[in-house]
Amino acid sequence: MNRCLVCDEGMAQALTWRSLLKQAEARAICEGCEGKLNRITGETCSMCSRGLGGDHRTGDLCLDCSRWERNREWGGYLSKNVSLFHYDEYLKDMIAKYKYRGDYALAEVFVPFLKERVKDMEFDLVTAIPLSDERLKERGFNQGQALADLVGLQTVEALTRIHAEKQSKKSRQQRMSLPQVFQVMQSDLLEHKSILIIDDIYTTGTTLRHAAKALIMAGAKEVSSITLAR
Repeated sequence: MNRCLVCDEGMAQALTWRSLLKQAEARAICEGCEGKLNRITGETCSMCSRGLGGDHRTGDLCLDCSRWERNREWGGYLSKNVSLFHYDEYLKDMIAKYKYRGDYALAEVFVPFLKERVKDMEFDLVTAIPLSDERLKERGFNQGQALADLVGLQTVEALTRIHAEKQSKKSRQQRMSLPQVFQVMQSDLLEHKSILIIDDIYTTGTTLRHAAKALIMAGAKEVSSITLAR
């Protein structure tokens, strides 16, 4: 009997002709825990997947993306971000266990959801947001790269990261005014290519836009991203 990776309850698989004839992927999360994942649905920002409503929009963009796009230094680099779930307390705790407490196996929970969305996205190359050497040593693995590996996406090491203070300690304004933290590797592979970046969380969009700008400046044609949470 499989056990849910979130609550550790046993999961009995119903025996059906479909399960006998077609070996389905083993589920990593029970129905109860999956039901607590708050999927992003309805009308969303065409750029970052944030829910739109009330006065928090400019056309089909949220106010944050509208500000980014009006900024001469940052506008036009990130084409689109697709996020799967709202970053509520339930998901925040799950990602913290995965990302900061080393529960690598939790990545398997998100694999079916990522596969479902990635299959409809167009790209030439995939890369994960890199960690600095110091942060990688501290965590033991790159959370974005782990997701890409489990989904079966072949990645390229397109960027390296300069070590900096944790983003979670910075205010929104501090994040938006950070200097470039990425350097490009293998720029010859990027020329005229559409790049998909995979990461765990979209917060202010600073990290993804820094990465997108570095890739575009190195010759990439287009940069989009996919994240678990928004």
